[in-house]
Amino acid sequence: MDGKKISGHVAIFSANAIFGLGVPVTKVLLDNWVTPMGYIASRSLFAAIIFWVIQCFLPKEKVAPKDLLVILSCGLLGFFISQTLTAEALVYTSPVYYSLIAAMTPVAVMLLAAAFIKEKITGLSIVGVILAIAGAILMVFASQSSVGVGKNDVLGIFLALMSLLTWAIYLIATRKVSQKYSPVTQMKWVFLISAVVAVPWAWNELPLNKLYTSAWAWDGVAEMAFIVIFATVLGYFLIPFAMKYLKATTVSIYTNLQPVIASLVAIVLGQDIWTWDKPISAVLILLGAYIVTIPPKSERIKS
Repeated sequence: MDGKKISGHVAIFSANAIFGLGVPVTKVLLDNWVTPMGYIASRSLFAAIIFWVIQCFLPKEKVAPKDLLVILSCGLLGFFISQTLTAEALVYTSPVYYSLIAAMTPVAVMLLAAAFIKEKITGLSIVGVILAIAGAILMVFASQSSVGVGKNDVLGIFLALMSLLTWAIYLIATRKVSQKYSPVTQMKWVFLISAVVAVPWAWNELPLNKLYTSAWAWDGVAEMAFIVIFATVLGYFLIPFAMKYLKATTVSIYTNLQPVIASLVAIVLGQDIWTWDKPISAVLILLGAYIVTIPPKSERIKS
């Protein structure tokens, strides 16, 4: 494996570790500080400001009109719509159920990639996807007894499925532009268009967001700062960087790390206990991620 691919794996591993931490933090924010639309508006507005400021210190990239259209439309789909659905899903169901649905992302991406960009599905890649999903499912089911059930799990799971689908389409649709432009160039437009849509939509809800009233507290500010700086700016910077060097299916397989990371953090914080399923889940997911990256035999022979 060459250095660029290694960088891609490190980037997407880091992004999903951050996203894994972001799920329980998001749940806390939604339960105590912000409404779903207030949450999305905050993420998109602050992230847009940060990326446009960063762009001021970097060489300017000219984006072709057709590519800009792809970035803007996919930005609405992959961030505004997908993350709004995620926030709404976490209002109605638990992070555990959400993580279980998110673990199905590689299946959706693999099928969409095969259908629309003719990406090959090998028997080995199917085995890798199955192993990774099995690891996530094992951890999620084993931890269900210690997690409360949401107030409307059927609705929450449906919303999570819609979020998964929009995210999978985003990964496929942005594959080519991710290879042409820097992550900062892409993300400044993604979050600008998301902010333009989200902020006016959330404006009337702001008085309902405790974080933006006199009742605010530093723990709420810290939680939102983590979501904006790490789970949004850094995480969404790392994804297009990884997609320069990895297949969409490979990128998506790392989604299965999110429930494992969330579980390990809960153990460290005393919110969960160490059980036999957690190390086994980690092994299955990482092994699956590795297997999916192995090229077909014909490609190995050519190289």
